[in-house]
Amino acid sequence: MKNQEHKLQVACVKWFRLQYPQYANLLFAIPNGGARNAVTGAMLKAEGVIAGVPDLFLAVPTFHFHGKFIELKVQPNNPTKEQKAMMERLELQGYSCSVYYTFEQFETMITNYLT
Repeated sequence: MKNQEHKLQVACVKWFRLQYPQYANLLFAIPNGGARNAVTGAMLKAEGVIAGVPDLFLAVPTFHFHGKFIELKVQPNNPTKEQKAMMERLELQGYSCSVYYTFEQFETMITNYLT
């Protein structure tokens, strides 16, 4: 299933960078998940990695939001408890947070966010 989420994220980022070249480097991944050994996990935690941070960040403010955090999932996966809690905290700070399950959702909502 993780491979499917990887493919979705790659497709979304590729489309975004072609569609919005002026913002191409303002959409970036936050490599927060994945299986790691205990030593690497401890090192990343010490560096500031926090469970629940969404997959992508779009560092483009709009009239209503400071930027947009994006979590990508493939059905039947859903956001974890940590992801839901983090997105709630980010929204309280003025960020838009969304979960997308398909490329089409990502495409539509990013277009809406930027227009």
